Amino acid sequence: MPRISIEFLGTGTSQGVPVVACDCAVCRSDDPRDRRLRTSALVRVEGTTVLIDAGPDLRQQMLRARVHTLDAVLLTHEHMDHIAGMDDLRAFNFSQRRAMDIHGDAATLEAVRRVYHYAFSHDRYPGVPEFNLHEITPGREIDAAGVRVTPVQVMHYRMPVMAFRIGGLAYVTDAKTIAPEEKDKLRGADVLVLNALRRKEHISHLDLDAAIGLARELSARRTYFTHISHLMGRHAEVERLIPEGMALAHDGLVVELG
Repeated sequence: MPRISIEFLGTGTSQGVPVVACDCAVCRSDDPRDRRLRTSALVRVEGTTVLIDAGPDLRQQMLRARVHTLDAVLLTHEHMDHIAGMDDLRAFNFSQRRAMDIHGDAATLEAVRRVYHYAFSHDRYPGVPEFNLHEITPGREIDAAGVRVTPVQVMHYRMPVMAFRIGGLAYVTDAKTIAPEEKDKLRGADVLVLNALRRKEHISHLDLDAAIGLARELSARRTYFTHISHLMGRHAEVERLIPEGMALAHDGLVVELG
């Protein structure tokens, strides 16, 4: 099995934490684990680096993690907290002298073409980002810069979202429900990453209790929760409620598999 690591570049919701104009205890916390950029992760497989989602904090995340090379990008879905930073991928276009390979389902790639229309113009302005778009077909394994990835379809209320299985790593964000046949693709992971928005139930995201229940059902060896709202509570307090083998992720956390 190849050596895999995941670095959590961001573990917050679409608003991040602290939230603008909020004065709650979490947003005022001086615990660095309570400061969460928008959800994104960097997966390293041997010598290949793959980014999952490119939200509005991408530039800050790349600088903080000191990322100098990037081989491919996997997009989970089209919401702006997951694609709004893609213009900053042009830095890698310049340094690597090639277009960036972007993998997403049909709806997500259509949103990329719409939001970044200037990157696909026939008369492109010099310096705009360059993308090679690769459509993910649910049920079909993909090759992302030589890394074998199994797409897994989950539901974000009524919106299909791509989760990903890479070897012993299963990465799921913005999920509320998962069909039984898709759950089978996630079972028995060495590391499961799963969204857990807050403690109260939500219409389109797993809450903490639901996420804990799903993690148990999927029988992962270790589970890390991400896409965390300030409404979850302070990291230090919430981690006491989480069973052994599970934890809240935080920005900058690196987890090694194998």
